[in-house]
Amino acid sequence: MNPLRLLFVISILFICKPAFAAEEFKTAKGKLIITPINHATLVIEWGGKTIYVDPVGMAGWYKAFPKPDLVLLTHVHGDHFREAILKVVVGPKTQLVAPPALVGVLEKELKARTIAVANGTSTEKVGFKLEAVASYNTTPPRKRYHPKGQGNGYVLNLGGKRIYISGDTEETLEMLALKNIDVAFLCMNLPYTMDEDQAASAVTEFAPKVVYPYHYKGSDPEKFAALVENSPARIEVRMGPWYGQDA
Repeated sequence: MNPLRLLFVISILFICKPAFAAEEFKTAKGKLIITPINHATLVIEWGGKTIYVDPVGMAGWYKAFPKPDLVLLTHVHGDHFREAILKVVVGPKTQLVAPPALVGVLEKELKARTIAVANGTSTEKVGFKLEAVASYNTTPPRKRYHPKGQGNGYVLNLGGKRIYISGDTEETLEMLALKNIDVAFLCMNLPYTMDEDQAASAVTEFAPKVVYPYHYKGSDPEKFAALVENSPARIEVRMGPWYGQDA
């Protein structure tokens, strides 16, 4: 093979099939595997189900995973929602969950398979209890980025474990009221969500057992980790490889 062509093929394979680092947790009903993909995107595998959260980026990122049984969408911003990617990654039996504001912009085929779940409500139509937590800005200059009622965070109840995915939000009353969270994925980046101090303040209040900073491009996750680890709360901070294959 021509050396230039070989180099091209190798480059494409590297781009389309990156190696992702999975994290594993034990539940009452088997292993829970969580794989950070990029920025605000992750894949969750549990109980024979595969769940994609905010799948965006390159279609090749998802080739290593089964077609999703469920896709969770937090809100309409382009770093969380790309309809073109959704059309590629979903399978014939994939179900979607989204806040009503996002459901309203979906094309007909995707809308037909989407459950609208509003802030503060829950559903068990996905095979487990899924809770929608309001995600929004509270600082006046930032409220235009994520108005209240437009976006969801989610709590997934999987085999006795409670997994919180924040979506784009600041420190809210709804977040602070969370109880018994085992694993949390918490956003931070200005001006759109929280800074490291806000995020640390929030997480030490609702006190998950484990927290992953995510959606932190432009922020300092090490500063966040130091603030949490130096607080009275006993929270393990873990770092995921969110930007190993930047989009």
